[in-house]
Amino acid sequence: MHPTLTPAVLADLRRPRPYPAVSVLMPTHRREPENTQDPVRLRTLVAEARKRVEDDPQVSRADRIDVLEQLDRAAAEVDLVHAEDGLVLLAAPGEHRIWSLGRAVPARVVLSDTFLTRNLVAAQAAERPVWVLALAADRVVLWGGDEARLTETAAHGFPLVRTFDNPDPERQERIGDRPSTFRDEETKTFLREADRAVGELLTVDPRPLYVVGEAAALALLDESGPALKAADARLPHGGLTHSGPEEVLRVISPALRERAAQDVTDTLAVLDKARGRQAFAAGLDEVWQAVGGGRIALLVVEENFRTVVRDDGDHLVPAEAGQPGAREDIVDEVVERALDTGARVAFVPDGTLADSGGIAADLRY
Repeated sequence: MHPTLTPAVLADLRRPRPYPAVSVLMPTHRREPENTQDPVRLRTLVAEARKRVEDDPQVSRADRIDVLEQLDRAAAEVDLVHAEDGLVLLAAPGEHRIWSLGRAVPARVVLSDTFLTRNLVAAQAAERPVWVLALAADRVVLWGGDEARLTETAAHGFPLVRTFDNPDPERQERIGDRPSTFRDEETKTFLREADRAVGELLTVDPRPLYVVGEAAALALLDESGPALKAADARLPHGGLTHSGPEEVLRVISPALRERAAQDVTDTLAVLDKARGRQAFAAGLDEVWQAVGGGRIALLVVEENFRTVVRDDGDHLVPAEAGQPGAREDIVDEVVERALDTGARVAFVPDGTLADSGGIAADLRY
C-alpha cells in the first residue's frame, strides 16, 4: 500500500503511460456490517476492468497480458481488513500501485493513457498529514500520519541512533558522575545531524512538524539548526523514542486538535475578508466557474461535502448517479484543479459552510 502522496509521487503518477493505464476506484468501509461486502465489490470492479482491457482492440496482446497480471497482483495485495473510506488501484504495463484513502471515492473503472489522480489529490489535501519527531539523547525517531493514525518512518535516514561510550549514561547522571547528556557537545552534534535530516525531509515532503522530547532536549532546538528551530510545536514529553504509535498519537492529539481549530478560525477569517472586498465565490457552480479561470486563491470545502452534477454547457446542475453525463466526483475534481492552479485548499467540519452550500472560495480577482 502507498500511504503517502508526495509531490514527486504525484508528478510521477500524472506522467503519460503506454495505453492502457487502468484506474480502479472503490468506496470501502471501516466497520461491519458494511465492510463484509467490500471483497465482493472489489472482485466485481476488478472483473470489469479485466473485461474492458480484454475487449479493447487498442491494447496489444503483450500489453494486455502485462496489465492483467499487474491488475491481479494489485488486487491480491489489497488489505481490506484495515480499510479506510476509499481504495484506488492503478495498473499499467510494468507497474501497479495501491492507495487506501481516508476519503470516500465513487466506484469506477477508467482506461486512459494517464492514471486518474483527482481522488488521490483530494484525499491527501483533506488528511492534513504531519511529521512527529521524537527526541532522546541517543535516538531520534520520525513518525508520519494524521490525527487518526501514525506510522514510524524508516526513511530519510531515520531512525537516527547514537551509541554512547559508556553503556549506562543515565546511571552516571543520577549519581553525579557526569553532566546531563543534553549539555555535552556530542549530543548537540547528534541533534544537528537530526536537523539536517529533517531539513532534507521537509524539502521533499513539507508538512507541519511536531517535536516531542524531554524539556532539556527541546531547549536545544534553537541552536540545533533551522529545521528544528522552525518546528510548528514543541511538546515536552520524554520516553517516546521507543513507544508505539498509539502512545505517540495520544501525546500529540491535543496539539493536533488545537491546531485544527485554529486553522478553521483562520480560514473563515480569510473568507470574511474576501466577502468584504467582493472577491468571494459560494456554492459549487460559482466555485466551478472560478476554478476554471484559475481565479481561486483559497478553496474551502466541508469535509464530507459530496454531490452529483452534470454540465449543461453553462452551469453545473443537479443530477442522479448513473445518469448520462453525471459527474460523481465533481468536488474532488474542483480540488485537484484548484491545486493545479496554485490555490491553497482547506477542509472544514461539516456545517461550517452551511450558508455557502458546503464550498466557498477566496478569489484572486
